[in-house]
Amino acid sequence: MTTETPRTPLTPAEAEAVARAAHAGQTDKAGRPYAEHLQAVAEGVRRRGGDDEQIAAAWLHDAVEDGRLPDRWLEEAALTARTRDIVRAVTQRPGEPTEAYAARILATPGALLVKEADLAHNADPARLAVLDGATRTRLTEKYARMRALLGLVAGNGGTDGLTV
Repeated sequence: MTTETPRTPLTPAEAEAVARAAHAGQTDKAGRPYAEHLQAVAEGVRRRGGDDEQIAAAWLHDAVEDGRLPDRWLEEAALTARTRDIVRAVTQRPGEPTEAYAARILATPGALLVKEADLAHNADPARLAVLDGATRTRLTEKYARMRALLGLVAGNGGTDGLTV
């Protein structure tokens, strides 16, 4: 009978390296390197008092949703159960109603902080300003709806990185 030796979970720096590699060459809607968004979310989590598990999840939060890493990677990666659960919680599934997505985030310990930081960066007026008017309006409404479903107080759109 063999027993598997527990693996040391990825540190936030190691999660960053995985995420940067997974998202290499990807850009956001404004044409910026996608890693800038991941870094902003991880930093937002850190500033909000998030722990290493939440910071690692922030780096990885879009990897499965964007198809950059397969579900199997998430299952097999050296992550804590909590980090894995947070990444799963903030990964919106194809065709999933927004209400169900928000409920899963609220039901998963640690996930709300990661999603709050994600929304703050997504809704940053400076990021939205470079988009065409229709896209800017659609995204602004989408982010406001998600903030409301999550019970987050509407603030200045995230420009201070602390209030959504």
